[in-house]
Amino acid sequence: MQWEGGEESSNVEDRRGMGTPLAIGGGIGGVVLLILGLIFGVDFGGGQPAVQNPGQAPPANDKTRHFVAVVTRYTEEVWTDEFAKKENEYGVRYHPPEVVLFSQAVDTGCGRAPSAVGPFYCPEDEKVYLDPTFFDELERKLGGSKAEFSQAYVIAHEVGHHVQKLLGYNRRVGAHDNQASVRLELMADYLAGVWANHGQQKFHFIEPGDVEAALNSARAIGDDRLQKRSGSFVHPENFTHGTSRQRVYFFQRGLKTGDAKKRTLDKFFNSPIHRNGEIEDF
Repeated sequence: MQWEGGEESSNVEDRRGMGTPLAIGGGIGGVVLLILGLIFGVDFGGGQPAVQNPGQAPPANDKTRHFVAVVTRYTEEVWTDEFAKKENEYGVRYHPPEVVLFSQAVDTGCGRAPSAVGPFYCPEDEKVYLDPTFFDELERKLGGSKAEFSQAYVIAHEVGHHVQKLLGYNRRVGAHDNQASVRLELMADYLAGVWANHGQQKFHFIEPGDVEAALNSARAIGDDRLQKRSGSFVHPENFTHGTSRQRVYFFQRGLKTGDAKKRTLDKFFNSPIHRNGEIEDF
């Protein structure tokens, strides 16, 4: 991915080195560690409760921060343009989320979270939270520059959740509405593809092999893949992020079409998901 030398966003806050010890190993922390272990084939917890030490501050010339700031700026440019073009459709102007880099644990508008939960968007404070050690795992698995577009896809997916909030889709999801939750996640994958489409036209950052690496990342974090790796039967009714096939398909669909029309997103959100986990094509 070509990104070095790109303009950086001013909406990146670096809280690394400010964390406090957090005991994990049981409850939600342990579950999330297990899931990450299944994704990356790494034993994060060893089956025993662990205590994380406060993270160290990043070096002065930190490549990760520069990368995140440039990619964040790419998302700001694309979505500001899209919202401006579709102001009559959307009925709202775009304001970007803040991206917070942290280590070990972080306090958010959605509560305190350990780094084991992976990157996430908090709609309460409209911030994307990211512990860059998640990116380190992607780089070890995918290698070098091929990991960078996968990392950008992760950021774009979380920013996609911010786009959803601005357009009101979050408010349409009930507390126990599993299908709507899956649609939100798949739409975020689709919006990440839309971003890549328009971003490539504007910034020309995609290199050969980048898309394939991002698709491999999407395949690795499908609910069906996680269930199979854990030795469980695949239960579509328990899906919260969509199947690997769905995540890959909708990212590719967004990348191919670049279509963020409100009527397209509405049709996507209202499409039923069948018991076998497949969603009707929108």
